[in-house]
Amino acid sequence: MIDRGHLADLRAQEEARFVQSRPRSAALAQQARDSLLAGVPMPWMTRWPGSFPVFFETAQGARFTDVDGLEYVDLCLGDTGAMTGHALPGVAEAVCTRARTGLTTMLPSEDAVWVGRELARRFGLPRWQMAMSATDANRFVLRFARHLTGRPRVAVMDWCYHGTVDETLAVLDGDRVVPRPGALGPQVDVALTTAVVPFNDLEALDRRLAVGDVACLLMEPALTNIGIVLPEDGYLAGVREVTRRHGVVWIIDETHTLCAGPGGATAAWGLEPDMVVMGKPIGGGIPVAAYGMTEEIADRLATPMLGHEIDVAGVGGTLTGNALAMAAVRATLSSALRVEDFAVSVPLAEQFTAGVAGVIAEHELPWHVQRLGCRAEYWFCPPPRNGADAAAAIDEELDGFMHLWALNRGILLTPFHNMALFSPHHTEGDVDHHTEVFADAVRALLRR
Repeated sequence: MIDRGHLADLRAQEEARFVQSRPRSAALAQQARDSLLAGVPMPWMTRWPGSFPVFFETAQGARFTDVDGLEYVDLCLGDTGAMTGHALPGVAEAVCTRARTGLTTMLPSEDAVWVGRELARRFGLPRWQMAMSATDANRFVLRFARHLTGRPRVAVMDWCYHGTVDETLAVLDGDRVVPRPGALGPQVDVALTTAVVPFNDLEALDRRLAVGDVACLLMEPALTNIGIVLPEDGYLAGVREVTRRHGVVWIIDETHTLCAGPGGATAAWGLEPDMVVMGKPIGGGIPVAAYGMTEEIADRLATPMLGHEIDVAGVGGTLTGNALAMAAVRATLSSALRVEDFAVSVPLAEQFTAGVAGVIAEHELPWHVQRLGCRAEYWFCPPPRNGADAAAAIDEELDGFMHLWALNRGILLTPFHNMALFSPHHTEGDVDHHTEVFADAVRALLRR
């Protein structure tokens, strides 16, 4: 239905508009290539649309301004790192106060006590520890699970995403477990460390866990990074039953699915995991993560956690749990990501979904739009059932064009996929603007 030659012409026009409008970003990108690998401080920043990254200058609430003075509605929000909205006053004040009174001593602060209690209240798991990132937290819980069960493997979902954890960069190739495409210099042989099963397939999960070598199942309650893939009715209850029956620790990674509510999908859907990982959103932009566990697991970990060799146990880190991070989490959870905040952001995501769905229906396109809490995303295919289906439907040419078209009209979508994330700082007008921009892009694509 999409003429690829026409698509290429449109993309070239948008590229020219992008470059012409951003001379200062272009100049900084050129300078950055002299000292930064790939011209960016972190390689994922090369994935944005356009021939060079947009350099930002200020961000406030749901908007940011780039170095060329162009303002954008931010529907990426740091890929959940700024799910709260940018530059929350309470977080800024707490960070400044902490900076003046000491950032890190490798001693606990009073804020840590408040944070642990608040996380327990939100997620329903009583014991918590901190990490610097969700990747670290995931590494730590995998290590704990192997220690507790004495089993060597971890299980993940096909085309999952759990940060840069080596054991999770694995996919299925038929019945074989192989490194995920794009994984650089795999540190471990995932065929030996990892079991992989398709999302929404209880029979495959039961069959694989029955082998008896899997310590834990690490999963998102809904896939996010490959596109939003929702669990089918009864699936997560079945996962809980299967993991319990096989003595496998069930770990839920809520880093992205916190969009479902103040306690993530764990609280919103009444899930009963053994452990939960929570990442970047809880820090209001300051790097931090946390992981929680049941009382039973905490009791079983008490001996090693209090042992004299815990500093070489492969968990923790010198800056982990630092006073700055604890102050940021306390300020964030005191003023954001609350019931009243989701009462604003979720309806905006619903409005976004309805607007995109209306355009798709108007043009009778075989596309779909999916929503999870305050997060929504459109795909150029019918709704996928699992990660492999979602991966097979990726259309990089169309993705790139849609992102660039939106960016040139003042809207930043999330790279890697077509995700929009909403905060209480967005408005209905922001959503209407996206719907108009999306509709114009579709009309341009279908124009002959």
